[in-house]
Amino acid sequence: MNKKVIMWSVLFLVVMGLYIMGEGVIFIEGARVKFAAILLVSITIYYYIDRASSGKDIYLRKIPGLEALEEAVGRATEMGKSVLFVPGIMDMDQVETITGLNILGYVAEHTAKYETALNVPVSRAIVMEAGREICKESYLKAGRPDLYYDDMVHYISDEQFAYAAGVNGIMEREKPAACFYLGKFYAESLILAETGNSIGAIQIAGTGSPSQIPFFVTACDYTLIGEEFFTASAYLSQKPELLGSIKGQDIVKLLVMIAMVLTVVLNGLYQAGWIGFNILSLF
Repeated sequence: MNKKVIMWSVLFLVVMGLYIMGEGVIFIEGARVKFAAILLVSITIYYYIDRASSGKDIYLRKIPGLEALEEAVGRATEMGKSVLFVPGIMDMDQVETITGLNILGYVAEHTAKYETALNVPVSRAIVMEAGREICKESYLKAGRPDLYYDDMVHYISDEQFAYAAGVNGIMEREKPAACFYLGKFYAESLILAETGNSIGAIQIAGTGSPSQIPFFVTACDYTLIGEEFFTASAYLSQKPELLGSIKGQDIVKLLVMIAMVLTVVLNGLYQAGWIGFNILSLF
């Protein structure tokens, strides 16, 4: 068995022992299962972060939508057309907006590398400033700071449908070859995606809004659904600490699903009178 697995297992047992000894004095009484669950989650995630940081391979399945980002920029370059990036309609207090801007950095780096025009219309002033800094850094990283200009990230309107109308106008006039919708969206999602579809652009969308995902799936070539969207930063950057964190979270989800199934089965056996232990008494 791996030495680190043994080490983390011993650490788990030691900390649980300290909790039991200090229960009711230092720690809250009657919360052993909750404490053990939190401890197990923390150790699992940290174990995989440590594993990734030490150079071990961390497998993440391929996500077609993220794999297609560079391909879409390349298509726009071949056609001599621009790339349109829409980071949603909400401010920086939304995690979807932050995730979208992280992906913008990746896209901007490739538009700089391929010398392709990039257009980023936004609906919030703070998002505009953040987007400009991200694009400037990406163009500098790609070795083409001369191609960057502030107006590639520009403000349209705070109003939802005024913003949608402005972006639609850009699509109809410029006919971008690639359209990315990555952020927080509401009712304007289908309006934007249908317009992009009508001009023949390759479209990649991603959002955490469950009610908008069906519209993107219908009208776009690729859609990042839920957690696929939020893992983009780790997937694109390939940073060990991020990859390890994602892998650790996946293992935790697997453990939670196993625990749920076992709880249902054991509770059913208890209700049928086949066993005398009530699993629900632990919670």
